[in-house]
Amino acid sequence: MNSQQHQDFGTRDSSGHWKPPNPAGFSPLFERPWSLLKVVRWLFQWGGYIFPMYVFYATLAWLSYSYLQPSMDTFNQLEFRWMMLILIRNLGLTILVYGSYHLILYRWRLHGSKQKYNPKWQQTGSRKFLFGSQVWDNIFHTCVYGVPVWTAYEVAYLRLAAGGRLPLLDYSSNPVWFAAIFFVVPIWRESHFYFVHRLLHWKPLLRAVHSVHHRNPNPGPWSGLSMHPLEHVVYFSQLLIHFVIPAHPIHFLFNSQISGLSPSKGHIGFEGPLFNGLWPTGDYFHYLHHKHVSCNYGTPTIPWDRWLGRHYDGNGKYRTKG
Repeated sequence: MNSQQHQDFGTRDSSGHWKPPNPAGFSPLFERPWSLLKVVRWLFQWGGYIFPMYVFYATLAWLSYSYLQPSMDTFNQLEFRWMMLILIRNLGLTILVYGSYHLILYRWRLHGSKQKYNPKWQQTGSRKFLFGSQVWDNIFHTCVYGVPVWTAYEVAYLRLAAGGRLPLLDYSSNPVWFAAIFFVVPIWRESHFYFVHRLLHWKPLLRAVHSVHHRNPNPGPWSGLSMHPLEHVVYFSQLLIHFVIPAHPIHFLFNSQISGLSPSKGHIGFEGPLFNGLWPTGDYFHYLHHKHVSCNYGTPTIPWDRWLGRHYDGNGKYRTKG
C-alpha cells in the first residue's frame, strides 16, 4: 500500500486514513517479558493509566459528593426534586466534557486534521441519522437516553444506600481497601465492558440494538454514548457491583462518571497526545473496532481480545474475525 509520512509521525494511506507508528497493543501489565519499569511508567507517566484522567475522575467524584449533590439523608425519600438535581448535574457534566472535545476538535478544528484517523468529518445530510446529522443524532441518543439511564442507576444506588440496604464502606474502617477500590474499579469496568460488548455483537442484538452505536464508523466525541436505550441499560449495568461489594458513595460516583464521561475520549477520532503532547487523549484500539466491527471489543488495559482471538493491531490486511 502506498503511503506518505505524516508531517510529524504516523502515516496516511492512499485513501487518506491515518494510523500511528505503533500498533494497537496492550498495557505492559500482561506483556512478556514483564518489566517493572514499564509498568511503573505506564501507571504514573503523563497520559498513563492514572494521570491525568483517573485523577480527574477521582477529583470530580469527590467534588460531586461534597458540593454537587444533597446530603445522604436527603435520599431517604424518593423525591422529584433531588432526582432532578442529579439528572441536571449529570447532563451538565456530559455537555461540558463531550461538548469541549467537540468544540475544540470538530467545531473550531484547532488541531486541524493532524493525527485524525479518518480524513472525513462528521456526516450531514444522511438519512441514517436523526435530523440528517451525525452530531445531532449522537447528541440526542446521549442526552435523551444515555444520561437518564445513567442517572436512574445512581438514583437507585443513593436511595438504597441512604436506607441502609447496601453494604457501605468508609475510610476509617479500612483505609487500604478504600484507596484500592479506585484502582480496582477501572479493571472491573473494562472487563465487564468486554463481555457485554461481545454479547451485543450477537447478530440479533447487533441488528436490533448495537447497530445504533455502529452508525458511526467514523466516530466523534458525541458518538461515545450514542446508543440504543437498551444498550445503555446493559452498558451501565457494571454499576451493579456497588450494590453487592462494600464501597463508599464516592466510589460509585467515580465509577459512574468514568462510565458516563470517558466514552467521549475513546471516540474522538484523533490520536493523542494532541497539542504538542499536552492533551493525552484518543484511542486507536477502539477506533479500529468502529472501522472493522469484528475486532477489539475491549480496551488496551486487559488483553481479553488477545486471549480470545479478537485482537487486531492495525497492521497488515484486515481479516474478519469470527
